[in-house]
Amino acid sequence: MSGSRITRLAVLGGLLVLALDLAVFGRLTLVFDIGFVLICLGAALAVHPRDFLRVAALPPLLLLGFLTVVALTHRQWIADARDGLVQAVVSGLAHRASALLTGYLVALVVLAIRQRVHLRRRHSKRDGSPAPTLATTGGPSEEKSTTVVGSDPHSPESITASNH
Repeated sequence: MSGSRITRLAVLGGLLVLALDLAVFGRLTLVFDIGFVLICLGAALAVHPRDFLRVAALPPLLLLGFLTVVALTHRQWIADARDGLVQAVVSGLAHRASALLTGYLVALVVLAIRQRVHLRRRHSKRDGSPAPTLATTGGPSEEKSTTVVGSDPHSPESITASNH
């Protein structure tokens, strides 16, 4: 899938996990952390190789966006209600650091493996094509044959030295 499609799906999936976690528990929990890591993994697995860079930068920006939305809507879900917007986002990032680190590492490792496989396939022969080999048939011959082509363009047959 394209990088823009992956980004949209990751945002939608993350917002769904965020809403579910907040609706059930009233705060961000391990459910959100696991969902975030799975979204990072899914994005890294589904993206087209030309968009690897976009997905490599996605996890921190994604989490920053989610936490900013939460800080704007209901600050006490991620920080103290008296904290300012920036302080709430920083507190949220600090509390979700393990999810961010795990999601980021998973995405980068998967992308690195996929990049290596992609390059290997791109530089190799066609899939299933055997390596070239040298095969000879028959053995050395004592008699040498030389084909002599006549000067007449309509000559009926070639004359070979072995015919004489």
